[in-house]
Amino acid sequence: MPSTSDLKRGVRIELDGDPYVVTDISVQSPSARGAATLIKTKLRNLRSKQLVSKTFKSGERLKDPNFEVRPCQYIYAESNDTFYFMDSENYEQFPLKRDDIETELGYIRENDEVRAVFFDGACIGVEVPNTVELEVKECDPGVKGDTVTNVTKSATLETGLEIQVPLFVNPGDKLVVDTREARYVRRA
Repeated sequence: MPSTSDLKRGVRIELDGDPYVVTDISVQSPSARGAATLIKTKLRNLRSKQLVSKTFKSGERLKDPNFEVRPCQYIYAESNDTFYFMDSENYEQFPLKRDDIETELGYIRENDEVRAVFFDGACIGVEVPNTVELEVKECDPGVKGDTVTNVTKSATLETGLEIQVPLFVNPGDKLVVDTREARYVRRA
């Protein structure tokens, strides 16, 4: 059972029977003697995707969620609203709605390996690796001589995701993209 001292970005906890992930955290020291240190968090409900603010006292005990993470493969999309995945261990297929995996969709292509997150036996989402390799489909040409500062331009990747890239990137280039910040890392 974790305590508030274990909280950091990305940690999963259970509150009131729902799974949450910590998206932001700050620590507020007490202003009076004997007062407890407060840990202010922003949590995302993994079922409803709702963002909530919650304040904990230092040392407070939290419930460890009953998560199961399994390797799976994205196999196909149906009507651009339902996406099908296959469990790599038992080959069972399961659907996920666009709302459940909206942010992850920009980083996965058909047949990509991801990790499915199950809570109380039901799949509530998928996890993508911290970095993925994607191809640039379109971007504006760089202006020659405009390299004095760290200049970027917008590029659309093969999944439809738009990110900022350096001027030397061209359509057809393969890039390594950080999935946590939707940021260009390097050419692949």
